[in-house]
Amino acid sequence: MSGRTILDMFRLDGRVAIVTGASSGLGAVFARALAEAGADVALGARREERLADTRAAVEKAGRRAITVRTDVSRPEDCQALVDATVAEFGRVDVLVNNAGIGTAVPATRETPEQFREVIDVNLNGCYWMAQACGRVMRPGSSIVNISSILGLTTAGLPQAAYSASKAGLIGLTRDLAQQWTGRRGIRVNALAPGFFASEMTDSYAPGYLDSQMGRVLMGRAGEPEELAAALVFLVSDAGGYVTGTTLPVEGGLLTS
Repeated sequence: MSGRTILDMFRLDGRVAIVTGASSGLGAVFARALAEAGADVALGARREERLADTRAAVEKAGRRAITVRTDVSRPEDCQALVDATVAEFGRVDVLVNNAGIGTAVPATRETPEQFREVIDVNLNGCYWMAQACGRVMRPGSSIVNISSILGLTTAGLPQAAYSASKAGLIGLTRDLAQQWTGRRGIRVNALAPGFFASEMTDSYAPGYLDSQMGRVLMGRAGEPEELAAALVFLVSDAGGYVTGTTLPVEGGLLTS
């Protein structure tokens, strides 16, 4: 460990991270956590004007930030975000594929357009971002795809598109890891969050979250910082021997 302490292994000093979907919710929390760990951060979102608060949080932590309007369903937008990051910071060490949308539409009524939109953002968009980053990342870099427990189980809502996209993301994680870890030194992992406060949970019907808490061994929703801490572990040297895996952070929901 070259004289480093265990806590030193969680530091990201000198590294550059990209976070998609960084305008609000968990993406904003992830960006702030990466900055607190020492990384400069490039922030991408479709609503660039809403990235100002996230940028301010990164700079308050003493790190640099740029904002780039990014629709991850457009490969050219993904490439532009990576190009802007390299132009500003000279490198990309970390990608957090967080951009995503959620729906709850009964399967007999979901339109092709609704289904395709979710897949385009949640699955295809992560692939376009990973492709663009994989071309410039150096050995020691790390990608984390934000999947969901809904890629592994169900939660009582009609979420075929969302669940399919998040399950696909777990498969994508495994395949990119086997392509890139040994040959290029890029680790690729996924997080599978349970119930955390986000724009998606804000849209749930009253009483839905309470109805699901009986499945959660810890009996509560997660705190965003608990998920961000798992992210920092995966992208830092602390997670240096972890690749191709999906880490559930879900309070025991999958155990019940």
